[in-house]
Amino acid sequence: MSCCCLAEKYHLCAQLYTVRDYCKTPADIAETLKKIAAIGYKLVQVSGLGPISGAELASACKDAGVAAVGSHIAYGDWIDKYDEKLAFLRAIGCKYTAIPAISIEFRKDAAAWADTAEKFGALGRKLIKDGIILQYHNHRFEFEKFDGRTGLEILYKKTAADDLQAEIDTCWVARGGDDPAKWVFDVAGRMDQIHLKDSVIVDDKEQFAEIGEGNLNWHAILWACKKTGVKHYIVEQDGNWKDNDPFKSLAISYEYLTKKHGLI
Repeated sequence: MSCCCLAEKYHLCAQLYTVRDYCKTPADIAETLKKIAAIGYKLVQVSGLGPISGAELASACKDAGVAAVGSHIAYGDWIDKYDEKLAFLRAIGCKYTAIPAISIEFRKDAAAWADTAEKFGALGRKLIKDGIILQYHNHRFEFEKFDGRTGLEILYKKTAADDLQAEIDTCWVARGGDDPAKWVFDVAGRMDQIHLKDSVIVDDKEQFAEIGEGNLNWHAILWACKKTGVKHYIVEQDGNWKDNDPFKSLAISYEYLTKKHGLI
């Protein structure tokens, strides 16, 4: 089955950053992709990998029976290595790329956010001409307010949906003090992919958790996703894995999303 067919048929996606400790070499990555496929995931998002060429990754994905439908690439890498990064995405057949985070100079005040929006919009317009859709992946710092508006609101208000899609991260929205389901509706029409991440309190501290094992309202979030046409549900867990095994955590999340919510 081709990458395109997999992307159209399947919706659940494993973020490879979750298993980054098992993705140091091309051989590690190939084995990791097979383990992820054995859990049931047919789609992956590329992030946190050690050095590997696009051709090597494409071959490893094909051998494992998975498709790379998303990626995280830093803004600076697009500015400094545009042709290299574009060739990599084309080699693995991936048409989505998200800016995973930004440093303080991009977000220190409302003016910085407006300037960032202009920069990201320009990059998005360039990428779409090359067949790539640009996204922005949020953390919680985007929910700091400037004159009554959060940084994330400024970013999306000042960019066109065609130039910059959202890749809402549910856990970070919640930790930023906002409602993930509401944000899914807020970015309706400009979000094809979402990060599913749960959060739980342990000893009065926030910890990452498997989907359905934490405190987020998944019925509301997933209902909002279905209503707004989200295509890919990307499962990520940064740490606090079951028995310190990220593959076990990905399996728990997969079982919850498939059996409780009917996702595939």
